[in-house]
Amino acid sequence: MEKFDAELQDRLVRYTSIDTQSEETSHSTPSTVIQYDLLNLLQQELQDLGASDVQLTDYGTVLATIPGNTDGPTIGFLAHVDTAPQFNATGVKPRVIKGYNGGDITFPDNSELTLSPVDYPYLATKKGHDIITASGKTLLGADDKAGVAIIMTAARQLLSKPELPHGPIRIAFTPDEEIGRGVHENLPKDLQVDFAYTFDGGAVGEIEYETFSADRSIVKIQGISIHPGLAKDKMVNATLLASKIVQTLPQATMTPETTDGRQGFIHLTDMNGGSSEMELKFILRDFELEGLAQKGELLRKVCDAVQASEPRAEIKCKIFPQYRNMRYWLEDDMTPVNNALDAAKSLGIKTVSVPIRGGTDGSRLTELGVPTPNLFTGMQNIHGPLEWISVQDMAQATQLMLKIVER
Repeated sequence: MEKFDAELQDRLVRYTSIDTQSEETSHSTPSTVIQYDLLNLLQQELQDLGASDVQLTDYGTVLATIPGNTDGPTIGFLAHVDTAPQFNATGVKPRVIKGYNGGDITFPDNSELTLSPVDYPYLATKKGHDIITASGKTLLGADDKAGVAIIMTAARQLLSKPELPHGPIRIAFTPDEEIGRGVHENLPKDLQVDFAYTFDGGAVGEIEYETFSADRSIVKIQGISIHPGLAKDKMVNATLLASKIVQTLPQATMTPETTDGRQGFIHLTDMNGGSSEMELKFILRDFELEGLAQKGELLRKVCDAVQASEPRAEIKCKIFPQYRNMRYWLEDDMTPVNNALDAAKSLGIKTVSVPIRGGTDGSRLTELGVPTPNLFTGMQNIHGPLEWISVQDMAQATQLMLKIVER
């Protein structure tokens, strides 16, 4: 079995060194111009590898074809190029720890930061592996540049060895997945596949076909502003009303930090403004549509109650759909899931399928008619400075992709 460690390491270091952070408040597509730095590079690299039909769409997705040399379904593979807005992604300095010794990992740019196998047991299983982290001040961006590196490495293997039998393969690298805008409405027809996979999962063996269903909400509060020295019986403080909304929501039972498994949550992500006006942003998550609707209704009722307590204010609560649990569609046809499970089994990889407490581009693609389960990459501790990945885990993911397309 061919080893891909050196190529995967080189690609991930190269790709993560490029800042591609997305921006939720932007109305452009992609949301940030800097994502083109990697998109343009990938377009060129695919052309250099000899891929066919390479294009960068007007909605910022790189598409390419690896022509088939035998009959079979057309299979797509996707990864997203953007990194999460939640943590600093400027000036990423990836570093490779060769032959990890099993102990604590420290960070050159943050002496107070430690990645310990005691705190993160999965790391304890990677003794002897080559571990890639950032330097302590940024996230790494293995989410999802590990997926990009895996797909590119497998593509290079297939294009350089035309004797390997496989059907037609389509590749897509999308922007803005981290802000829920990775799948443009034109992507399903442009991708032209029977089914697809995202490489956007975590530990080795994870093959996932169930995600959260997701909505987002914006609550706007308009108060009455007046000089505080003249405010008695006149001021309506939007900040205090915002605080009432937050405190009235179930803090002990329905926030991300108090839920796990199949429990959903209401998550306050942003508070902006001042005493005259405030804006709150929430994300709502549940595995079932009924539970998601209940969380939206709860948020509306809380806003209505606070509005009733202060009629002079104006409180508006709007809820917007984001994506839906891919299980609703995949359970009707488990072919892509079973193909991945069979491929993993043939490689001796022990599989696990647990609900994703999040979403992928595959969530939206599946909803739009392209069944798209999610496959592991090895990424861990994503969206923060302790993010890390094993090169050898990525190599197993690369072998999985090659086995899935094998005919």
